[in-house]
Amino acid sequence: MALTHYACTNCGFWQAYFAPPPDCPVCTDVRNDLPEDGWDFLPAREAEARFTGEVRQISDGFWAARTSPPLGLNGQGWLMRKDGVNVAFEGAPYYTNAMLDEIETLGGVQILAASHAHGYGALWQLQARFDPEVVAIQKDDLRMTKAFKVTLPYDDALELLPGLTLHHVGGHYEGQAVLHDEGAGRLFCGDVFKIDQTEDGRSHAISSHKAFHKDIPLTHGELQRYRDVIAPLDFTEVCTPFEHAPDVGRGACVAALDRALSETPKVRRYALKDLS
Repeated sequence: MALTHYACTNCGFWQAYFAPPPDCPVCTDVRNDLPEDGWDFLPAREAEARFTGEVRQISDGFWAARTSPPLGLNGQGWLMRKDGVNVAFEGAPYYTNAMLDEIETLGGVQILAASHAHGYGALWQLQARFDPEVVAIQKDDLRMTKAFKVTLPYDDALELLPGLTLHHVGGHYEGQAVLHDEGAGRLFCGDVFKIDQTEDGRSHAISSHKAFHKDIPLTHGELQRYRDVIAPLDFTEVCTPFEHAPDVGRGACVAALDRALSETPKVRRYALKDLS
């Protein structure tokens, strides 16, 4: 039987399966909630009629891709152009044909990567359309990649392009990684940080979680690993799978980790105005 891609409508995670999957590995994990009314898997052939989306330019050589209406956790995908090479990091929950056509006019995708399963979105669509030579996922998250093929697993760090480097941090997910864009002063942090923002996009609080929905904290060892990797990096803005925070830089991120390391493990949302 031919494989079909199915999205879990509870969290948005895609799987390639020969029939509706028996369950969703993201939802059955402690880091997400189970669907209250049982499993509902959306086959890819029905998605095009259900969604619209946009590829929005944020700045020169930098775009965000979003899907509407929301699908699952409803993250966003990032696209950046570096030295004439297009790199996609994280994925929108679904890419309509119009979105894929627009990305093609921008030069397609030559490198594909993501932080962890909550940021995968529909990476499989980008691989199917553009066939990038590099699809990079940290080796400890390979078990979550049934929807697409990883061509370049890695251990602790992987330089995708000069000044554009993946760093394994673990913590929230065993294989979680951050992507540091040295030239742009930008950190794609996965779910290392959750940035609380106002409706008009102003950041006001920062936190770190093992499990966001259940408010499970990270251990001191996991927080220290975050700090060891992130503190040496130079950046002035942060991108999570859900937020763009141009007003959050290295200082606030390291200060939040230092505060968490000085206290008993608990999920705390630190006001950015209190972090120096």
